[in-house]
Amino acid sequence: MKTRRLNTLVIGSGASGLAAALRLKTLGVDDVLLLSEGLRNGTSINTGSDKQTYYKLGIYGAEPDSPALLGRTLFDGGSVHGDVALVEAAMSVRCFMNLVNLGVPFPCDEFGQYVGYKTDHDPKRRATSCGPYTSREMCLALIRAVKAAGVEIAEKRNVAELVTVDGRAAGAVAWNRETKEFETYLAENTVFAVGGPGGLYASSVYPAGHMGAIGLALKIGAKAQNLPESQFGLASTRFRWNVSGTYMQVLPRFVSTAADGVSDEREFLLDHYGDANAMNSMIFLKGYQWPFDVRKVPDGSSQIDLLVHEETVKKGRRVFLDFRTNTENLDFAALSAEAREYLEKSGACFGTPVERLEKMNLGAIELYRDHNIDLYKEKLEIAVCAQHNNGGLAGNIWYESVNVPHLFPIGEVNGSHGVTRPGGSALNAGQVGGFRAAEFIAAKYRENTLDFPRAEEAAKQLEADLLRRLSGTRDWRSDRREFQERMTAFAGHLRPQQKLDEAADAARNLLDAMDREGYPAADTDHAITNFHLAFSSWIYLESIAFQAASGAGSRGSAAVLRADNSVIPENPAFRAQVLGTTVTPQGVRVGWEPCRPFPETDGWFETVWAEFRTGKIYG
Repeated sequence: MKTRRLNTLVIGSGASGLAAALRLKTLGVDDVLLLSEGLRNGTSINTGSDKQTYYKLGIYGAEPDSPALLGRTLFDGGSVHGDVALVEAAMSVRCFMNLVNLGVPFPCDEFGQYVGYKTDHDPKRRATSCGPYTSREMCLALIRAVKAAGVEIAEKRNVAELVTVDGRAAGAVAWNRETKEFETYLAENTVFAVGGPGGLYASSVYPAGHMGAIGLALKIGAKAQNLPESQFGLASTRFRWNVSGTYMQVLPRFVSTAADGVSDEREFLLDHYGDANAMNSMIFLKGYQWPFDVRKVPDGSSQIDLLVHEETVKKGRRVFLDFRTNTENLDFAALSAEAREYLEKSGACFGTPVERLEKMNLGAIELYRDHNIDLYKEKLEIAVCAQHNNGGLAGNIWYESVNVPHLFPIGEVNGSHGVTRPGGSALNAGQVGGFRAAEFIAAKYRENTLDFPRAEEAAKQLEADLLRRLSGTRDWRSDRREFQERMTAFAGHLRPQQKLDEAADAARNLLDAMDREGYPAADTDHAITNFHLAFSSWIYLESIAFQAASGAGSRGSAAVLRADNSVIPENPAFRAQVLGTTVTPQGVRVGWEPCRPFPETDGWFETVWAEFRTGKIYG
């Protein structure tokens, strides 16, 4: 294999990976390579919502805020380590202003104050946005800066394995899609910024090209935390996009049809709510409360997700949002006070849903038009889809893996969020992770200590095993369909407790068959992706089954069901614990451990200054 030796390998070119690469260069770590499937291929540059949110410390007007207050909000989401929560709060303004200085157009007033609004799970007005494509704007600005800084970038690479030596990270083996050969990148440090598990679910709002690669790290034994904690919500399916915020607040009609998408059309939410204005008020709330939340059923807005699921999955029908006509008997004056006041202040108590959307958020219409969907003329098909994994790999306060030295999981693959999180906090966490990993590497891991010859031998063994598995006959499409459908059925927003062990066993059996029988060499690229996705599917299901069996109950965006389909209530005691998962030679180890407490800081300037000067802050 072609082999490169580096100080730091950054895998993934989303917003967090770009931030890490840029910060490393700024700190004088020049021997850096950014490895990517493509700068335009990831989740960050291809996703958003009606008004995609970036969550940070409040820095507008007279409303008080502080790192400790913001950190407590993150910590109070449950199953969150307090020290990491404080880091993400303390670093938020610095990372936000870095993006502003790079040219991301976050709005400010004439005095230079960066205005905010409330998002979900947010007690203050900490959220901001630069429109539907906030994360894309971040990526574009970071790409410009990374290129200007001279960071070396290798695109069209699909990482197939992570290399380890004596339990420490040592780089990666990747497939070059252009030359059709394996390459080895040996590195003192590996920044792992591969995003969330986008390829795991059949019903998914992740961009179609984004698969995720957490399975690569799980396979080498990197500890994970809170893998069962994901977010699910309503999203369009022809073009994958969250239908949150204004899409709901303009009160579209929810209609279901027969499988042909045309016949037997009916406004099915009315069957449940009876009263049209009660229904419309709940649709409005769904904009604020977009993620499915077990606490918001049966009397809250998440009941809508269950009703959509019943139509699409149980009844085999199709569900659409129709912005062209109003819901039956719409009366603005009879809406809930919150909905009525919002629409009145927005000057939107008139016309049809699409006319209200044009008034309140024209970009939300243009976004779909850019993808050949005209909301003025056609219905928008939706389903309940996987959207974000709050769990992921376990890292310390510098985003280094807690058990695999020199591996730095950042972005969505780092499981820092716990059960619930304020909307937009993931964008902040990714930037913080990039900064922290880069600063630790620059301070502690700048010099190469890796035994490169041993790492090269380890890489050769990995390549040999890959070639063995690439001389078979299996159909990668069939296998991918199987594990994606299994994840949607058992690891989605509804989880039948009595069937979870069986699902995990089936996932392991598929993985064994894939390893034993292999894929044709012609399908190498897809096969590589299948191997790590199937591995992660197995580990996620093992973690979900353990969590359900331990009695945590329904929480966050997942309802655990009894045999009669009734919802098992949450045991809130488990919010003080984090679920850890580690793959070992002896098997999968899953267990609860206490959350690290929230730090109480009352630093004396001279002492903190001394610890900073001497590098004591790095441990």
